Amino acid sequence: MSKKSRSKLWFLVHSWLALPIWFFVLIVCVTGTLAVVSQEIVWLANPQMRASQPTDDAPLLSYDQVLAAIKKAEPRTVVESISRPDESHFALDVQVSYPDGREQTVYVNPYTGVIQGVAPDFNFQAFTRALHGWWLVPFTNGFSWGWYLVSFLGLPLLASLVTGLVVYKRFWKGFFSPTLRFRHGARIFWGDFHRLSGIWSIWFIAVISITGTWFLIQALLFDNHISISSEPIIPAMSREAVPISADGSPPPRISLDRAIEIAQEKIPGLEVSFVSLPANAYTHLNVGGRGWYPLMFQTATLDPYSGELATSRLLSDRTSLEFVTESMRPLHTGDFGGLWIKLIWFFFGLLLSMMVLSGLLIWTKRTALATANALKRESKKNRVQAQPAMRRETSEVNP
Repeated sequence: MSKKSRSKLWFLVHSWLALPIWFFVLIVCVTGTLAVVSQEIVWLANPQMRASQPTDDAPLLSYDQVLAAIKKAEPRTVVESISRPDESHFALDVQVSYPDGREQTVYVNPYTGVIQGVAPDFNFQAFTRALHGWWLVPFTNGFSWGWYLVSFLGLPLLASLVTGLVVYKRFWKGFFSPTLRFRHGARIFWGDFHRLSGIWSIWFIAVISITGTWFLIQALLFDNHISISSEPIIPAMSREAVPISADGSPPPRISLDRAIEIAQEKIPGLEVSFVSLPANAYTHLNVGGRGWYPLMFQTATLDPYSGELATSRLLSDRTSLEFVTESMRPLHTGDFGGLWIKLIWFFFGLLLSMMVLSGLLIWTKRTALATANALKRESKKNRVQAQPAMRRETSEVNP
């Protein structure tokens, strides 16, 4: 075999060995697309998650009213946190514990305070996010190798975006004169679709690849015990700071609604979406939510007895690096602006999945044709080389 033929053979072997990688990329893209709307899919399948409004004008209950309704229904229940999802059609997620040591998340109707059901430990939402994020590989000592495997794809995805823009000359023309030919065969159609969807998905591919690469960096930093966080460690309250009642009963705490008022006074524009109650007499009460910047949460830590602000974590408290890195996850998942943002992320995720599929189809067909042609050339070459030998053998037999 000539040197040129050997080079072509190795190239074909290399192309076929890349087939499992492309399938892996396709599965990651599809599961990521499903993960974006997985919460909504579970909502459709599970009526207990729905915030059914008893009447059209029924108001939302305050956090104190929700807490009172839970205590009335189950007096021995200890409420640990209350979380209000971004979308109003979802029930509240309330973390509770029981005297026997059980801890569960229950769905509570935000209009009536009724406990509608118990959240499972593992559902479709958790499954799709775990499959997409770390390939269901368990975390044993630091980040799992599944996390590294998936997040590493951010690098070739970013490289594919850059090389695609270099190869496709004057790509911006696709915005003004898009071409998608339906009557010129499957190869032409998929080629047009791949280029056109790539042009319109430039921003999305850049966001997904950059944020995916950050997840790889995040794991490397964590596993090497390197921290870039400037968040302070909040010590427990001192014994002297906890008031003592005369009869030995637990000291009274401020109401949740009053704690929210204090937090909103300290953090203008704060839209409170979660409250974490003190776990014991010496821990603080935490209030948090989003403000004008939807990609990041702000929190206030309060003395549960006096309402005094112990500390806060505002946008201005972040370093420039933290401002970027803490924005990565919501940008990757689309979980920062309600249903419409999720639908946009879902659409472009579906488009990205189709791009990978179309590229896989084009590449597979091209590689298969190249392999068939190479085999034909080698077969023809072998026949041509065999003919002189056959003539010599014939002449020796018949002199």
